[in-house]
Amino acid sequence: MRISRNNIVVIVGPLPCPATLSVVAHVLLVSDLPSLRDELRSMLVGPDLSIEEVSTAREAIARVTEGGVDLVICDLQVGSMGGMALTLELRHEESFGAAEPVSVLMLLDRRPDVFLARRSGAEGFLVKPLDPLRVRAAVRAVLRGESYEDESLRPATVRVDSHAQ
Repeated sequence: MRISRNNIVVIVGPLPCPATLSVVAHVLLVSDLPSLRDELRSMLVGPDLSIEEVSTAREAIARVTEGGVDLVICDLQVGSMGGMALTLELRHEESFGAAEPVSVLMLLDRRPDVFLARRSGAEGFLVKPLDPLRVRAAVRAVLRGESYEDESLRPATVRVDSHAQ
């Protein structure tokens, strides 16, 4: 809400998260597979996102420390330094001010890898195979400052009646 007094504008209310302050969010895709980067780019391309690609986790760390990255989307398996190690290293760099805080969306190969994504401090995860609707929903959520947990391959809960004969 804006309140104007004597030509002074006062903005009352919560400030938007940094990723929403700019019109275009900058997304960094990290994968050693060109086909995966191409697939993600085709799902995300649009006027609201600027997309950059790197093929190694080391390149991603260097790019994030330069600044201006709003979201890192990384594959769990990236060469010799995977998505978990990348996320932990980014959190380490942030902890002593060597890099701006950046959100991470991790791409997982299987449902049991969810533990790794949570443990590393990633803001969100998606389990492959990917589909455009889930990818865009995850990106929007994480850029809003929310977490995103993919529910698509969650096993169904089966209750067994112990009194059944």
